[in-house]
Amino acid sequence: MYAIIKTGGTQFRVEPGMKILVPHLNGEEGSALTFDEVLLVAKDDKVVLGHPFIDGIRVSGKILEHTLGPKVVIFKRKKRKGYERKTGHRQKQTWVEIEKITKS
Repeated sequence: MYAIIKTGGTQFRVEPGMKILVPHLNGEEGSALTFDEVLLVAKDDKVVLGHPFIDGIRVSGKILEHTLGPKVVIFKRKKRKGYERKTGHRQKQTWVEIEKITKS
């Protein structure tokens, strides 16, 4: 059984027991989460597609860890003007473990 959920403007294919890296979610490490924006659910050969979301289907999980993504370096330069600026950025991310897909 698997589902496709939407979180942080991105879609993820998830299964129970799976660990995924998603854009930052609010919450403490170890706390429970519920994803309500389920786009598709498939079990064996039966597929249910939402328009855009499926009512009554919930994907639950828990927050494992908050991390930072890879560093992105931003370098600006104007030739012959002596202008150079270098900055960096690391996006916040969250590891989530999917526990179950339920119908409520």
